[in-house]
Amino acid sequence: MKALILSMVLMLGLSMISSGQDVLIPNDYSYDKEYYVDRVAVPYPHIRKSDVFWETRIWRVIDLREKINHPLYYPTSPTNGRISLMSVLLQGINEGTITAYDAENDEFKAPMTIEEVKNKLVKIDTIQRFDPYTGEQLPDTIMKTEIDASMVTMFRVKEDVIFDRQRSVLEYRILGMCPVRDQTDDNGEWIGYRTDFWIYFPQARNILVKNEVYNRFNDGQRLTYDDWFFKRLFGSYVIKESNVYDRYINSYEAGLGALLESERIENKVFEFEHDLWEF
Repeated sequence: MKALILSMVLMLGLSMISSGQDVLIPNDYSYDKEYYVDRVAVPYPHIRKSDVFWETRIWRVIDLREKINHPLYYPTSPTNGRISLMSVLLQGINEGTITAYDAENDEFKAPMTIEEVKNKLVKIDTIQRFDPYTGEQLPDTIMKTEIDASMVTMFRVKEDVIFDRQRSVLEYRILGMCPVRDQTDDNGEWIGYRTDFWIYFPQARNILVKNEVYNRFNDGQRLTYDDWFFKRLFGSYVIKESNVYDRYINSYEAGLGALLESERIENKVFEFEHDLWEF
């Protein structure tokens, strides 16, 4: 009985001591931030085929080296709860929530497995070895280097531009995105660009809406990647418009001519919308 009373007294004393001390858990923010883990992308408004008054398909490039696109490239490593756009896409592919499609075409007809994507993102170098004494050739050394997300410096975007006469709006609908990185030869010389896979953008929206992108104007008003693309806050240039030959601009123009052709396509869309409301 005495032991029971003693134990109750000790428990009461410990509870009083613990209640009298406020244990502060370190927090990196001055207030409880609202994270986007439970957010779901807002569905696009439905467009009926009979309401499509005008439509064109455009392929463009988002160059992450441009200052306006830096929020999509940085941070190169997770910082303050933020990760880069490429890291978000790779995270979704590894989780199985985003399906990658073969980069041979942009029609989303050849889905890739997670292992196939990982093999695409590995650079294999073969180094020949020789015996220093006899000169006899030894088995080659194979070195595997995983491609870092920071190596992706551009994204190709495929989108439809549609005028919906029911709602009287000109709307951009992104269909797909393709990461692009530099490709080098065995000597480290640049030989062109490499595309590894396409992702279907409407499927990726539910992942993009859960991740923040840096707002250079106000830290208290962070945007998600889905917001960033919906508001079209990125900079880009056109590389192709739907045409009878299904050819890219660089197949018939180069240098300044290609730049002017890209701007001509952009202005054509702008002037079309402008002329609709000119009275």
